[in-house]
Amino acid sequence: MIARRANDRTLGYTSLMRLLVVVAFTTLASACGSESAPAATPAPGRAPARGVPSAEIDWSAARDQMVENSIAARGVTDPRVLRAMRRVPRHEMVPPVIRYRAYEDRPLPIGYEQTISQPYVVAAMTEAAQVAPGERVLEVGTGSGYQAAVLAELGGVEVYSIEIVEPLAKATHRMLRDLGYKALNLRIGDGYRGWPEAAPFDAIIVTAVAPEVPKPLIDQLAPNGRLVIPVGDREQYLQVITKQADGSTTTENLFEVRFVPMTGEAQRAGKT
Repeated sequence: MIARRANDRTLGYTSLMRLLVVVAFTTLASACGSESAPAATPAPGRAPARGVPSAEIDWSAARDQMVENSIAARGVTDPRVLRAMRRVPRHEMVPPVIRYRAYEDRPLPIGYEQTISQPYVVAAMTEAAQVAPGERVLEVGTGSGYQAAVLAELGGVEVYSIEIVEPLAKATHRMLRDLGYKALNLRIGDGYRGWPEAAPFDAIIVTAVAPEVPKPLIDQLAPNGRLVIPVGDREQYLQVITKQADGSTTTENLFEVRFVPMTGEAQRAGKT
């Protein structure tokens, strides 16, 4: 149903000067490199303009426009996902200097050579996970916290999220608490082996590509659980792996993607 190109995590910033350089580069990268989806049909309405004070921007209207033009118009139909995307304040998760771009359908640099994911990609992966109220979900790669917040906004979902980049994780944990997402279960560490003591999970979402599916994540899926993960090397596909009641799995390729690789143990395993 969905045929898209996407990818995730490009360049970041560690100082204001470096950030300004990266922002300029990101415009080019979004067209030829790190996370991109096919351009949507132009739609009416304007994104906030550069230089407009944040206090003068109607962030709710900008968010609604993004969801309507860049997500719903491109095939995401789950009403819970669309509602969650309308609620999460993405502008609070990006550096102030590029906040006016928060509701563009593209990744944006957040530091530590990471990005906040493209809204369409977050919505498509969330819909593919099919997380129901009362279920437990693991995200591998907290990053900016955007995906974790969207999962929390689904309502009645128990969310676990793990991030390998320690300084980014600490900053994101503080930001999520400040935004009121205090029920999230957050951890710093390598997500290759998941979160065994919290398993089983009804869904797992991975936000970086692996050369092959990590077996520990399959093991931690509940019966009928779904793992949404980009898999491959030069050719990468977003896969949905469903664990059957007997422990066997089925795999569905959703669409071609371009993600940066998982680091840590996944990276070492891919070189053996």
